[in-house]
Amino acid sequence: MAEESPKNSAAEIPVTSNGQLEDSHEHNFNRDLKRSLPAGLGLSETKITSHGFDGTKEGVVEAGPFPGSSASPKSSVISPSNAAASRLAGQGCDLIIPTGGRTQQKSGPVVLADEVKNPAMEKLELVRKWSLNTYKCTRQIISEKLGRGSRTVDLELEAQIDILRDNKKKYENILKLAQTLSTQVFQMVHTQRQLGDAFADLSLKSLELHEEFGYNADTQKLLAKNGETLLGAINFFIASVNTLVNKTIEDTLLTVKQYESARIEYDAYRTDLEELNLGPRDANTLPKIEQSQQLFQVHKEKYDKMRNDVSIKLKFLEENKVKVLHNQLVLFHNAIAAYFAGNQKQLEQTLKQFHIKLKTPGADAPSWLEEQ
Repeated sequence: MAEESPKNSAAEIPVTSNGQLEDSHEHNFNRDLKRSLPAGLGLSETKITSHGFDGTKEGVVEAGPFPGSSASPKSSVISPSNAAASRLAGQGCDLIIPTGGRTQQKSGPVVLADEVKNPAMEKLELVRKWSLNTYKCTRQIISEKLGRGSRTVDLELEAQIDILRDNKKKYENILKLAQTLSTQVFQMVHTQRQLGDAFADLSLKSLELHEEFGYNADTQKLLAKNGETLLGAINFFIASVNTLVNKTIEDTLLTVKQYESARIEYDAYRTDLEELNLGPRDANTLPKIEQSQQLFQVHKEKYDKMRNDVSIKLKFLEENKVKVLHNQLVLFHNAIAAYFAGNQKQLEQTLKQFHIKLKTPGADAPSWLEEQ
């Protein structure tokens, strides 16, 4: 009987319709509840449910720690009954329940952060655009080769490009022949040097033909020296022409290739726009026509820019080509003429005129301090 006293006291706690305790019994309830709990169990861990006699008024009381305990105080939480929750839901109100001094919103709109861009989706979009552009350009190229598609032609610019390509082939042939001549002159100079050494050796060993061997030795050594001078002029000519052909002209032709690619893209999108304009105009085709018009304008601007770049580069290339080839052709002519005329002074003067320095055979390479 003594153990049932606290239980009966708890069951007889009057609860109002709003789920609140009456003030007159609050002190007695906390005192009796403390006595009935076993040692080690705090009031903050206790939950008491009280049911009214009518069954519609109910509530759950969570009691905070008893005054004087070591635990931090917590505010009492009143959970509404099912009927009260239905009335609150019908009124469209948000239920806010304090937990630990903080409020939580149980309902209402949820705001999501901005969607982070997915790198995989961006790459997929780039691949899609590249595939569509490649398809359009390939279709345009096939149409042009089959004679079914039209292409944009700048007659003046196309003529200049054709002349440039033809000149490049001719300059490459000159470069190849000059390299062959350089190899042959090098072999001749090497042979003349060996022949001069052989004559000099025989001049020392043959007393009867000492003077004759000596004359021939000096002649071959002089020819070898002049041949080395001629070889320096030829190699300088080859280096300059090689720079003109394989760097300057090649760079211009690279810009020409970019111009031709831009022209194909321009014609492809132009053809696409023309086909859409010939079709029906309705709510479905108008957005496509507008998008196609924007893409056509973008590629038209790119085509105009590349055409202007090619025109400027062709102009500067022509000026540079005339200046470079003029000096190199004068050098080549003077060096060949002086060598075969036996004019050693004129040959040396030609190299000084074009600031050509010959490498002395057997000379050590300059150290890294001298190169600084």
